[in-house]
Amino acid sequence: MTEWTHLRHTEAAAAEIGRMAEAVRGRDGTTPVPTCPGWDLRELVEHTGAIHRWAAAMVRDAAVRRYDRAAMDHGFPEDFAGHADWLEAGAVRLTEALKSRDPETEVWNWTPNRTARFWSRRQLHETVVHRADAEIALGITPEVDEDVAADGVAEFFDTLPHARWRSQIAELKGDGETISWRAETGGAWLVRLMPQGFAYERLGVPDAVTADVSADVSADVSADVSADVSANVTVRAETTGDLMLTLWGRREPGAVEGDTALLDWWRERAKI
Repeated sequence: MTEWTHLRHTEAAAAEIGRMAEAVRGRDGTTPVPTCPGWDLRELVEHTGAIHRWAAAMVRDAAVRRYDRAAMDHGFPEDFAGHADWLEAGAVRLTEALKSRDPETEVWNWTPNRTARFWSRRQLHETVVHRADAEIALGITPEVDEDVAADGVAEFFDTLPHARWRSQIAELKGDGETISWRAETGGAWLVRLMPQGFAYERLGVPDAVTADVSADVSADVSADVSADVSANVTVRAETTGDLMLTLWGRREPGAVEGDTALLDWWRERAKI
């Protein structure tokens, strides 16, 4: 299992940007992207590359406030034939900025973890999801490395409660209902909905630490997640990558056992 550090996240993000660039190289920029309704391949690539440049600028400057991404000049190529190279150039900027900063350097983001470390992890998984969007649009079945996907599942749960621009996320509460997320390749997580919010735990990992995902869930509540691994509904996928993409709404579950209405309720609200 990979030990995820700021440097490892940075290098993995660069590799993922390279994979996305190769997927779109020589393709038609007007290809519709079904997982991002209303977008075509050009819009997807420009969004992703702009995010890389936006994050790189804030990390480079150790910004303590949010930069206006829409006001920045991202240098979009006129011809889509140049977009793959443009993506790769953004990877260089992002990598240089991230490597120039200590992981604990203060940098603005929308969570309490306002550090450069946040951005190396976020940009890795931002790119994984959008690389999958591009591949799905092009008729390619996305594959995600197991270690990357396992960290991506955890990052989704970690980041979700702080996406406060989506008001429905605040509704992810309950009376102890549980949702189990399981991959045939071994990755497994349990989410518990509590009156204060939700918590999650990775299952089957020695000395695993239960994460308190919701800002309003106390440590003692989140610790209770491990007390009962039976779940109201279980979501199954073939690989951890499939599970990650299911959480992000890019795939449908491989199989569902139990309370399907609870799962539908979660999936409608748990979006970033």
